[in-house]
Formats: sequence, structure tokens, C-alpha cells
Amino acid sequence: MTYRNPTPTVDIIIELIDQPHRPIILIERKNPPLGWAIPGGFVDYGESVETAAVREAQEEVNLQVELIEQFQVYSDPNRDPRKHTLSVVFIATARGEPQAADDAENLGIFQAWDVPANLCFDHDKILRDYWHYRHYGLRPRLS
Repeated sequence: MTYRNPTPTVDIIIELIDQPHRPIILIERKNPPLGWAIPGGFVDYGESVETAAVREAQEEVNLQVELIEQFQVYSDPNRDPRKHTLSVVFIATARGEPQAADDAENLGIFQAWDVPANLCFDHDKILRDYWHYRHYGLRPRLS
């Protein structure tokens, strides 16, 4: 019997705690699908999701992050046009000047009101859920 399972990924909402209002970092992707995204990537075989999150943050924005909490898991089969993935999303903090690296063509530091419209995957939903959580303390409802 052949099994087809979703591929595990991580996304890291990185709050820059040494800047006013704790902005977040988004990357502009170098590879398809193109657009802006929360830093993240695939979990390697034998790697925990926590280790993958710290590694992906280092690889994509060149910052050491502290994982604060596991925020939510997103698993809609259509969230990634390449294949069925599920993402464990973390909230993390960092200090310093991020630099685009690895799969990041560019990066930006954003407040809730200035996030680009062309977000990849389901990152618009993830960020709406995150800001709702940050402003009102309410986690997303499971559907």
C-alpha cells in the first residue's frame, strides 16, 4: 500500500522586539510561488518542528529567534499550490537587522496596516488570525 501524506512545514511570525510596536518580518520569495510570505520552510527528516523553525529563520532572515509559542496548525489541502502541506506556525521574537538569504529575494519589516497585498499560500489568513490574537487575545476558531 502506498501512502500519500501531507508534507510538514513551519512558518515563523518573527516579532522584532527592539523596534517600536513589534513589527514582523516578511520575505519576498525568490522561487515560485512568487510574492511575500512569512519566513518558513520544510521540516527535514529527523528534525523537530521547533528545530526547523529556528533553522528556517536563520536561513531566510539571518536572525537567531526565540520561539515564544506554537500558534496554530494550518492544513487546508489547497494552502500550497505545489502540493498538500501542513504548517505548524510559531510566534518568535528576535533582535537585530534581518538580511534576506536562502529562498528570500528580499525582505521587509511590516506593521499590520502596511502588509503587502500579494501574500503567498494562506499567509493572509495566518496573519489575520495572528493580529486578531495579538489585539484581542483570541485564538482562531477551528473549522
